[in-house]
Amino acid sequence: MQRTIHAFIRPGDERGFVAECPQLHAVTQGSDLDEVVTNLREVVSLALEGEDLASLGLAEHPFIVVSMELEPAVA
Repeated sequence: MQRTIHAFIRPGDERGFVAECPQLHAVTQGSDLDEVVTNLREVVSLALEGEDLASLGLAEHPFIVVSMELEPAVA
């Protein structure tokens, strides 16, 4: 059983950030990193609500592992 759910955060097209969790077909957004992380936790919880985690290949109490896309800083 898998203990992790993978998600990705990237800058939004116009502003803010977008979080995607392809494994659960979940997407959310936020105006800053704190908001998008809070929204990601909520959307993952909602996607798993009432689901049999074992049927999704997930262990009980999985963790969300987030990768983040950043543009390099220019000096």
